[in-house]
Amino acid sequence: MADLLASPLAAELDRIARDVDTHFDALLTSHDDARGRLAEAMRHAVIGGGKRLRPLLVCASAALFSVDRECALRVGVAVEAIHVYSLIHDDLPAMDDDDLRRGRPTVHKAYDEATAILAGDAFQALAFEVLAGEATHDDPFVRLELVTQLARAAGAAGMVGGQAMDIAAETTMLDLAMVTRLQQLKTGALIGFAVEAGAILGRAGPDARARLANFARDLGLAFQIADDLLDAEGDPALAGKAVRKDDAAGKATFVSLLGRDRARAQARSLIDQAIDHLGNFGAEADLLREIARYAIERDR
Repeated sequence: MADLLASPLAAELDRIARDVDTHFDALLTSHDDARGRLAEAMRHAVIGGGKRLRPLLVCASAALFSVDRECALRVGVAVEAIHVYSLIHDDLPAMDDDDLRRGRPTVHKAYDEATAILAGDAFQALAFEVLAGEATHDDPFVRLELVTQLARAAGAAGMVGGQAMDIAAETTMLDLAMVTRLQQLKTGALIGFAVEAGAILGRAGPDARARLANFARDLGLAFQIADDLLDAEGDPALAGKAVRKDDAAGKATFVSLLGRDRARAQARSLIDQAIDHLGNFGAEADLLREIARYAIERDR
């Protein structure tokens, strides 16, 4: 891990964290009326925390096609807004009932459940407001495709559908194929959009988009296997959230179905496969390759 974060990736992670925080700081202005508490809760949820992996994937993918970084950042902020909304709602008592997220109290603990629900709703709306803005891209058809693809990745055909399957998994034993499908939706769909968004911004051809889609598919599964391993053996102080929850809930995961050693080997194989999909790209794809390796070596 230390060697990995001594690489150029460390600087990129720091840079994207600063840039995303700057954008949210500007977007989430305070109010001097009853909306002030909502704005505070949103800032609590999003500023100063998280890996910002999805915005980094957008920027790294967009760089392959020489897209202006500020345009890519706006899309990255939209993806992060959807991601944060999902975390706020997942942490609610009706869902995962978590007290800690990113090393701080979850929104419903720091504020209240109603405010947490509204904060998540507002982040979802904010994502599409940002994507639809002219500053995101000068071509309205590009903006429309971004809105359409993010809506698909975030909704019942993607993240929300995966979360519904995850809730059902609390009372139904899933096999490996079903767990894989669940995670392709719950985790992989948004990661897939983040990678594809760069190609949409750059008006890339079908071959490049297919290669990036395959890269994202394998990366998303490897990322979730790494998450399952962190839940099984991670340090909650480093993770910034509770661990060992899946096992306590009796949920089927990649770790419970494969065992730790096989799960770890599968994650590495998926990352090797993901990197192979970038074979037609040159050094300009090195950041994507580094992100892929980081996805399974991280400790949080």
